[in-house]
Amino acid sequence: MDFQIKIIEARETYSLRHEVMWPNMPLEYIMLDNDKEGIHFGLWEASDLVSVISLFIIDRTAQFRKFATKTSRQGKGYGSQLLNHVMLYAEDNNIDTLWCNAREDKSLFYMKFGMKRTNKRFTKGGIDYVIMERSFI
Repeated sequence: MDFQIKIIEARETYSLRHEVMWPNMPLEYIMLDNDKEGIHFGLWEASDLVSVISLFIIDRTAQFRKFATKTSRQGKGYGSQLLNHVMLYAEDNNIDTLWCNAREDKSLFYMKFGMKRTNKRFTKGGIDYVIMERSFI
């Protein structure tokens, strides 16, 4: 697997976010009001953007959002590489807690990275979510 991870602009994540997460909604649905405040990472294979994730840091807590990997490339380790990169980035930047709103059916994936399910759950757009977190302290 030959790839490169780099920081990208929020707008560079939109197409992949839309295609993977909410293809039946308007493009604006996947845009975040605070996208300008985030750090956005893209995993590239040659000139192909394969996976994206956005990180939002407040004090010593960080949330990752809008984690999307091309459907045709899921299960091949690209998302795992990108999430590992973000976790190392958080740890290197003295983040105490990293958390996300995980789709309930994806929670086992996040548990492989040391994340734990909380008792906080919600439903959005007919999809069930659980808040998961990992402590670095």
